Amino acid sequence: MEIVTNGFGKTPDGKEATLYTIKNDNGVAAEVTNFGAILVRLYVPQKNGANQDIVLGHDTIEGYYVNGEFFGSTIGPSANRIDNASFEIDGVKYQLAVNDGTNNLHSDDNIGYHKRLWDAKTTDNSVIFSLEDNATMGFPGNKKVQVTYTLTNENELKIDYHVTSDKRTLVNMTNHTYFNLAGHDSGSIEGHKLYLKAFYYTPVYERLIPTGDLVPVEGTLFDFRQMKEIGKDINADDIQLKYGQGYDHNFMIDGYDGTIQKVAEVQEPTTGRKMEVYTDQPAIQFYAGNCIKPQTGKNGASYEKRSGLCLETQNVPDAINQSQFPSAVYGPDREYKTTTIYKFSW
Repeated sequence: MEIVTNGFGKTPDGKEATLYTIKNDNGVAAEVTNFGAILVRLYVPQKNGANQDIVLGHDTIEGYYVNGEFFGSTIGPSANRIDNASFEIDGVKYQLAVNDGTNNLHSDDNIGYHKRLWDAKTTDNSVIFSLEDNATMGFPGNKKVQVTYTLTNENELKIDYHVTSDKRTLVNMTNHTYFNLAGHDSGSIEGHKLYLKAFYYTPVYERLIPTGDLVPVEGTLFDFRQMKEIGKDINADDIQLKYGQGYDHNFMIDGYDGTIQKVAEVQEPTTGRKMEVYTDQPAIQFYAGNCIKPQTGKNGASYEKRSGLCLETQNVPDAINQSQFPSAVYGPDREYKTTTIYKFSW
C-alpha cells in the first residue's frame, strides 16, 4: 500500500490544493483532493485485467469550482433536499440557502463542504480530511468535521464521517460520486444491473420532497430486491419517475439497526465489474444521473444524461422536518459517526 501526493492547482482564493493517490496491491487506486474532500478518480481492474477510471469528474481543480453536478463531492453538513429551505430545532427556526426551487439542496452551492479546502493527513492507506465549521450556511453549532478515505487490500473504498458540535444541529452527510462501472467515459449506465435491500421507498411531491409516506416496492417500478437492469423501467409512464426525470428517490434499508450491512450491489456485464455498498445509515438515495448537463469531463470524455449513477447513503431527505423518520439532530450529547464502504470485484 502507498500514498502519493501531487499538487492539484489553486483554490479560487489562491490556496494550494493537493491530490492524494492511494493504491492497494491489486491495482485499485483512489485519487482524492483536499479541495472539497472530493473523490477525483477511482481506478478498478476488469475481468481481462484492464484498469479504468470508473467515476465521473474533472481533470483539474478549476472544473470543481462550479461542479453543479457535485461530481465526487463530500456533501455537508446536510445532503439532499430540505423543504422550504428551513427547519426548527428546540423552537428556533433556521433559514438556509434557497437553491433548488423552494428547497435547500446539499447545504450551499458556494460554501458547502464540497467547496472548502480541508486540512489533511495520511496514514499507510488513508487520507484524513478535517475542517472547522463555525455555524456557517445557516446551520447552528460550531462543528468539527472529519472525513476519512481508506483503501484496503480487500478492494474496499471506505468513507468514515465524524462530526461534533457544541450546539444541537442538523447533520446528514453523504458522498456524491457518480459511478460508471464500464468506465467514466463509456456513456449510459442504463445497462448496469442494480440490487437494493429495500422493501420500501419514499415517494415525493413534484418538488422532490418526500411526502412522508413509506410505500412498499413490491409490484412497483421501484422494486430492486432482485437484480434488475436500471434502464428496464426508467422511462416508464409513472408520475414518480416523471418528477425525478427517472430514478432520483430515497429507499429505506430493510433491517436497519445502526450496524454496517450490505445495502446495494451494482453489476456491469461487459467488464464484469461489481460494486457492493455497505453502510450503517437508514436510507440510500438512488440517483440515475438524469440531470447531468452535457459537458466535457476527464480526458475529454463526453458526459451526458445518465452517464453515471449515485448511491448516496444517508438519512431520509427532509427528516429534520418529518418526525416519523430517524432523527437527524446531533450535538453535544450525540456525535455524528457513520461509515460507508464501496467494495469492488471483477
